[in-house]
Amino acid sequence: MGKTFTLLLSTSPYSYENTVTAIGIAESALGKGHTVNLIASGDGVYCFLRKQKAKGIPNAEEEFSRLVQKGLKVYL
Repeated sequence: MGKTFTLLLSTSPYSYENTVTAIGIAESALGKGHTVNLIASGDGVYCFLRKQKAKGIPNAEEEFSRLVQKGLKVYL
């Protein structure tokens, strides 16, 4: 039986490394069969706006959408 991980994301998508770190942790845990919940609060909800782009950084909305398809549960 897998574990359940709950991540809290409260910073904007491109101001800090937090978004990229949350994506990496979620992807790794999902890949190992664990359940992953992500709670976006405050500026963290901006990670789910469509068509945001920043040079050299993955698009947060696209990455989280891909992870939702793998089982990530998102709470805004």
